[in-house]
Amino acid sequence: MEKTGSSIHRKASAHQHKAEVRIAGEQLRLRLHDCKLIKDRRYHLRTYPNCFVAQELIDWLIAHKEAPDRSSAVRVMQFLMDHDIVHHVCDKQSTFKDAKLLYRFRKDDGTFPFNMEMKVFMRGQRLYEHLVSGKNSILQQQVEQGGVNRRVFAGCQLIDWLLQNGEADCRRQGIELCRALLEHGIIQHVEKKHHFFDSPLLYRFCINFRRQRRLAELLSEGGAGEASPAENDPLDSPFVLRKTPPEEEKSSFLSVQPSKEIRVTSTVHRGGVTSQQMTQDGYFPPSPLLPLPLTRCNPKSVLKRSVTREELMCPGAPFVRKVLTVVGDAVGWGFVVRGSPPCYVQAVEPGGPAATGGVKVRQFISQVNGRCVLHLDYRVVTRLVMMGPRTVVLEVMEPLD
Repeated sequence: MEKTGSSIHRKASAHQHKAEVRIAGEQLRLRLHDCKLIKDRRYHLRTYPNCFVAQELIDWLIAHKEAPDRSSAVRVMQFLMDHDIVHHVCDKQSTFKDAKLLYRFRKDDGTFPFNMEMKVFMRGQRLYEHLVSGKNSILQQQVEQGGVNRRVFAGCQLIDWLLQNGEADCRRQGIELCRALLEHGIIQHVEKKHHFFDSPLLYRFCINFRRQRRLAELLSEGGAGEASPAENDPLDSPFVLRKTPPEEEKSSFLSVQPSKEIRVTSTVHRGGVTSQQMTQDGYFPPSPLLPLPLTRCNPKSVLKRSVTREELMCPGAPFVRKVLTVVGDAVGWGFVVRGSPPCYVQAVEPGGPAATGGVKVRQFISQVNGRCVLHLDYRVVTRLVMMGPRTVVLEVMEPLD
């Protein structure tokens, strides 16, 4: 048992290292948007949305003491590039150069590799925020074998919480989700001896989602892989997704959010946002990749033509209204929303919860759980779905043509 547990935790540590890199990269992206270093740029009569110039970014990193010199700053950005956080706008450069070249965050153009590892990471991040922000949190101080553990929870407590909050339909589904979280380095047994069990064994979150990362940690050996314990979270961190009303139209990446609105472009993720089933060993099968765009170096919208809110709301418009119910699975709902506004369905995972509920590409989202969203961009609509109940009721408008 201990040998098997050690193997699981070694694999989880690798996933945890990648999670730390993602969080650090996302925090950097939001800061660059906030200071307007990321913006649409023209080069050779072509516009590249949401880009930054490498030399300008290097100057910014040094000025903000994120790197001591230009070579260290280049190494940091190369590290992010190697982990698919940033890339050259045309993917013609495999190395990050301190030059007047255009680069872009994959999160901004929808080419981020949305694989199963990423989906489990996002689900764990969302659960963490719910648990930490809840009034009656199950994260408590407990004693096990004479030692005091802070912000821990019993395995059976977490399963009960998942059932009570609609995050799992049965205990077996809850156990599968928790085992995936452990294998992907999101949670762990307090002594790193056991896998996840629906029992009084104590577990904790081993990634501190709320801690503000410093880019210098990425260059320190083991720095990115050793997260601070979750019990040391700074509750006043500015990089925390607080459960505020969705009317605050701020973009977000789950646990982090910028202070200002970011310009939206119509893009598409490489994959869906859920998987259907877990394999017997607790891992999720990979989702099929959506085709990459062939023009404009930016993922292409699936819409045949642009549609305005006024057109959708006009009486007699060529659209059919439908009410669909989507029941999320262990890691999500299985569809991608894009648009600024109105929002539309850009991609649907074949056989996933959304496809089962009747969601199709090119449908416009008019309501989410009874709330009109025609005036909201895709970031806010996505947040409404992610932060809402497990069962989502969508009113969609489907083109007749």
